[in-house]
Amino acid sequence: MKLLEVENLKVHFPVRHGLFSRSKLFVRAVDDVSFELAPGETLGLVGESGCGKTTLGRAIVRLVEPTSGQVFFEGEEISRLDGPELRARRRRLQMIFQDPYGSLNPRMTIEDIIGEALDIHRLAPTPEARRKQVEELLAAVGLSAEHAKRYPHEFSGGQRQRIGIARALAVQPKLIVCDEPVSALDVSIQAQIINLLQELQGQRGLSYLFIAHDLAVVEHISRRVMVMYLGRIVELAEARSIVRQPKHPYTQALISAVPVVDPDSKRQRIVLPGDAPSPIDPPGGCPFHPRCPVAEARCRMEIPVLREVTAGHWAACHLAK
Repeated sequence: MKLLEVENLKVHFPVRHGLFSRSKLFVRAVDDVSFELAPGETLGLVGESGCGKTTLGRAIVRLVEPTSGQVFFEGEEISRLDGPELRARRRRLQMIFQDPYGSLNPRMTIEDIIGEALDIHRLAPTPEARRKQVEELLAAVGLSAEHAKRYPHEFSGGQRQRIGIARALAVQPKLIVCDEPVSALDVSIQAQIINLLQELQGQRGLSYLFIAHDLAVVEHISRRVMVMYLGRIVELAEARSIVRQPKHPYTQALISAVPVVDPDSKRQRIVLPGDAPSPIDPPGGCPFHPRCPVAEARCRMEIPVLREVTAGHWAACHLAK
């Protein structure tokens, strides 16, 4: 059974090209992405900054409008819904944001921040029911009822992220897009938030699309992992398979950069030349070929398709085997 299906999703942003120019340029933030997510699953999404991870997550929950492609949630296409229909479906799709400081309204109390979603979806028939639900949500994320009357500036980063999680849980979602929810936190607090997300998943049957740039964190929490480069998915497999047997040269470079505890480890660091190409003018053929250490003539001419290289392990590379 599939909870979420994304088919050929594209998000292109128009950019101004000179004051009098009539030519149109586009930032290809997400470029033909397809994947599936099962109920109760955590699917990790990794890649370097600017590769399109956040835009993909926002497009799924319709905070960014897709240019083309389709998003199906529980078998229903939601990528073209508007108004009340979208609002009703969005109750089942929520997002936890990266910045625990900028994602909470500083002029609202915690009770109103969490209770706003209850008001919009009419989930609390009375003020007393609203207050009780807010207190239950705070308890679920490890905070107390007395925190409800405080303001965001009175909390630490980790506590603010717990409030963000409580806000996402308020409408009883089935899928939560976690947009780098621990990257702005201290390492010890990161572990607490990861453990909390796993506990909530077990208690409430949640599914996560977990976006991050830290492969170690993603491997810990995810069942499967997608690797994104320049708006495209270049590898998809079980988390253990991705880390131990990466097929795509870009994934191999990412894995080589992950710190290891063993000082005698023989892992060889792969240093990629240059920077990622501009998403406004991506290279022809494989988007990774300008930085790829094993690129051939074919890589400069043909865009590789995401294919199943071994059982359950997909890679978009002509040379993967």
